[in-house]
Amino acid sequence: MAKGDIPTPPGTGYTGCLTPEQKKTLKEVWSIIFTIADSGEAVVSTDMMREVEKEAKSGAGAQSATVQAAAKAGWFSSNKSAKAESDAKTAGYSAGMAKVSLADLGLSVDKLRPILWDNVMGDHPDALLLRFVRARKWNVMNALNMLFKAFKWRLDEDIPAVKYSTDVQLNAQYPKFFEQLEMGKFYIHGTDFDNRIVAYLNVRLHHPGDQPAKTLEKLTIYVMECGRVLLERPVETVCLVFDLTGFSLSNMDFAMVKYLVTIFEAYYPESLGRIIIHGAPFVFWGVWKMIQPLLDPVVASKVRFTRSDQDLLEHIPANHLPDRYKGGLDRYRYSYPHAQPGENKIMEDTATKEKLVTEWKETFWKFEALTREWIQVGTPEATSKRSEGEIEKEREQVAKDLRLAFFKMDPYIRARNMFHRTTPPVANADGSVHWVYNN
Repeated sequence: MAKGDIPTPPGTGYTGCLTPEQKKTLKEVWSIIFTIADSGEAVVSTDMMREVEKEAKSGAGAQSATVQAAAKAGWFSSNKSAKAESDAKTAGYSAGMAKVSLADLGLSVDKLRPILWDNVMGDHPDALLLRFVRARKWNVMNALNMLFKAFKWRLDEDIPAVKYSTDVQLNAQYPKFFEQLEMGKFYIHGTDFDNRIVAYLNVRLHHPGDQPAKTLEKLTIYVMECGRVLLERPVETVCLVFDLTGFSLSNMDFAMVKYLVTIFEAYYPESLGRIIIHGAPFVFWGVWKMIQPLLDPVVASKVRFTRSDQDLLEHIPANHLPDRYKGGLDRYRYSYPHAQPGENKIMEDTATKEKLVTEWKETFWKFEALTREWIQVGTPEATSKRSEGEIEKEREQVAKDLRLAFFKMDPYIRARNMFHRTTPPVANADGSVHWVYNN
């Protein structure tokens, strides 16, 4: 592996690489989530809320429209902050405290825990929260606001339905869904030097009026959710290659660009490790001047431009790079593998499904219990006599057990996709990933 964004201790803000202060922040995030998941509301310091408001106002000029909207909404608008303080006072809390609730964000207790664990999938639960915490520079309330807004978006857009449906069902629901997959407009294949999965987007194949915008949005979510299980720890990010070979203004789709910017910044934060814009013709640079201001500065810093095919070899190993690019050695040819008869028959076994779902739920409840114990270490509320190290060791094991439980359950609740159908499969039943390069 090359250097890149692979986390190395100490203090990189990834699981297993936290400083004491970062660990304290993570505990605080989990604590507030549990409080709100249990009762629908939590009481927090108004100093934290004012810090968020101050940050949102002072940084507005440099932030993208998406980030500004996220910062100004939810718990942290002036009216809601004042109401939160008033509610806390009415409930008998001391000055300097505020009561915030899921209702402020249009969520409910009965939906919070299911959407949280549905979003975790095979990840370490801490990894999901840390994405949002890092994205909001370790500001607890900003991170929670962003996280809960992402949960609401997943519910409003019914992301679980997209994730668990067969591609045949999605094609029936969204016109030209298969057409987008079959033409190779974008696909995932192999890894870069930093072991990030690589997604290739062939922009010349896209014309805004050729398919409904909603189809493109759902297809983007489908591919992202399918691709999430291809990430292997400690890597948590992807490499996007926007291939602009043959690009013309007829290929430009500002609505789709804005959609991609929004979902990566607001709903899938800390997912981009590298963005490669390849072979941009002269006409693109005028377009880039309009796109660049939409990007969060952190995202913009990850953009690299490659002119020749050989420049791609600075980011992707030659034996991983398709030989359609000069210097690439992989004789890979993209074709979409359609569903095979009976591939989802296992989903009809409801008895086994219920058993495995129960085991998965029992495991995440165990993780929650250990996390509550971990949070209380060294506090007056602590009831356990175990050391923090002892709890952390067991908690890490349960996180591994949770991943195993998820992948045992997965084929019973989620339809097979393109990465299960290759020969040999890229995505294996145990959660491991196997890329085949034809050199």
